[in-house]
Amino acid sequence: MENLGRTCFVVICAVIGVSGQFKCPQRTGYFPHPVQCDLYYQCSKGEHEVKLCPDGLVFDDSDPNHERCDIPANVDCADRTALQPPKPSKGCPRANGYYRHDDPRACDKFFNCVDGVAHELPCPPGLVYDDVASTCAWPETSKRKCENSKRDALDDGFSCPEGDIQGPDGRKLPHPTFAHPDDCQKFYICRNGVQPQKGSCANGTVYNEDTFTCEDPANVPGCENYFGQKKN
Repeated sequence: MENLGRTCFVVICAVIGVSGQFKCPQRTGYFPHPVQCDLYYQCSKGEHEVKLCPDGLVFDDSDPNHERCDIPANVDCADRTALQPPKPSKGCPRANGYYRHDDPRACDKFFNCVDGVAHELPCPPGLVYDDVASTCAWPETSKRKCENSKRDALDDGFSCPEGDIQGPDGRKLPHPTFAHPDDCQKFYICRNGVQPQKGSCANGTVYNEDTFTCEDPANVPGCENYFGQKKN
């Protein structure tokens, strides 16, 4: 606590020192602090007031006519690298912003922190949370390594297999399907190759794992008498 107090005192003193030297570039507007990215000035009639963004956000100085604090991924702070001391809480390194999940295997989830409260959010199927961009991205475009990511499983234990699945024409299937082990009419869909869902063929047809489509039972070995067996 003593070190934190000393840090806060140094920051405050630095702000006061620079603030005393600050001259409004225009009579009205919002202007960045030269050192601290989450600190800025509001000028009115040539007089300035020091203002501070909420913890985790930084001042966007792209338009002096608008007062705006945003996440660091959306703002170029350049040499303004100093920030206020963080106010961490469970799941939130700072009080506001987007942060990776505290479970290192949950690459497809992240926290949206608002006033120190962490809200868990999922990425769309197949995407992972990218720390640099503060958004979800395809694994191949993100620098984050997630080899040990958890895979969702359905209530019957099915989860999407690793690796790409090729269709009959040799092309990668974006949403591959898989046969149900015990029911010819049912199958599984893997959205974006990772998100499992249950599927079922229309009445009178069964799933053909060779063509990845629903077909007449006569064309699917082992399922020829499927509907006759169901009636019995």
